[in-house]
Amino acid sequence: MTDANKNRQLLAVIGDEDTITGMLLAGIGQVDDASHSKNFFVVDGKTTDEQLEKAFETYTNDRDDIAILLINQHLAERIRFSVDNFTNAFPAVLEIPSKEHPYDPEKDSVLRRVRRLFGE
Repeated sequence: MTDANKNRQLLAVIGDEDTITGMLLAGIGQVDDASHSKNFFVVDGKTTDEQLEKAFETYTNDRDDIAILLINQHLAERIRFSVDNFTNAFPAVLEIPSKEHPYDPEKDSVLRRVRRLFGE
C-alpha cells in the first residue's frame, strides 16, 4: 500500500435513513471532533442531487481516510455520471440495496466494468 493510502481506514456511507441507521447500529459511525466531519450522509426527500454529488465528491476526492464508500444503488442512479466516472482504486465505491429498492446488478458500475473486462 502506498503512503498516500495508508491512512484509509474508514468506511463511509451515503444512504437513506434506514441504511444509515443500520450502519450506525453496526458501529461504523465516526465524527471528527475538530472538523465535525462525519463518515455518513443521510439522504431524504429534501436532499438535492447537488448535495448528493457534493457528499460523493467529499468522500471520494477530499478525504484521504476513506477506504470504502457504500452508496445505496438508487441514490447512485441519481449521480450515475459521477459514480461511473470514478475509477480510482481508493476509496472502493460499492453500490448496496436499500429496504425499499432491491439491488439490480445491471445498474452496478463495478459489475458492468468487470463484464466489459471479460468481454461479456
